[in-house]
Amino acid sequence: MTMSYRSARWLIVPAAAMSLSACGINSVPTKEEAAKAKWADVQAAYQRRSDLIPNLVETVKGAAGMEKATLESVIQARASATQVQLKTDDLEDPAKVEAFRQAQGNVTGALGRLLAVSEQYPDLKSQDRYADLMTSLDSTETKINQAIRDYNISVQDYNTTIRTFPDIIGAKIVHGAKPMTPYEAVSPNAEVAPKVNFGQ
Repeated sequence: MTMSYRSARWLIVPAAAMSLSACGINSVPTKEEAAKAKWADVQAAYQRRSDLIPNLVETVKGAAGMEKATLESVIQARASATQVQLKTDDLEDPAKVEAFRQAQGNVTGALGRLLAVSEQYPDLKSQDRYADLMTSLDSTETKINQAIRDYNISVQDYNTTIRTFPDIIGAKIVHGAKPMTPYEAVSPNAEVAPKVNFGQ
């Protein structure tokens, strides 16, 4: 009698663990952390772009009689974007995600105007430093777009998990999980990196 009770107890423990894991106890936080890690990649890519902008502005300013308003709009957009912070806990708040998205979209627009105006200065385009900065900026835009795609895939996986059975049980009862907000392009063409034309 005692032996069968002990045997049954040892069978119940793994069965209970399996049923808990099948109810989102482990899968929900695992997928949430994966999505947050992908968001960190998005922020790192945007930070890289932000770090490049002062060098780009100074190079353009020193090499051409650029329109002052264009340079100032890039500087202002960058400054505004760095003030809008989005923590991983804010990813469930669509309004905060939207504010971050708009701030980064303003930077994209300002850079596009800067590149369009800088096309009027052949001497600028021939400088190696400018060309290197444009290459780095183009590469950064590609990294941003890839990081956003990876984040959105991870968010979709997490959001699906917390809404489907049996994971919804652990998601709602244990974790109080809420859907994360995907990150969308600011405008239909925002996912396209600014085009760089060196007259070739």
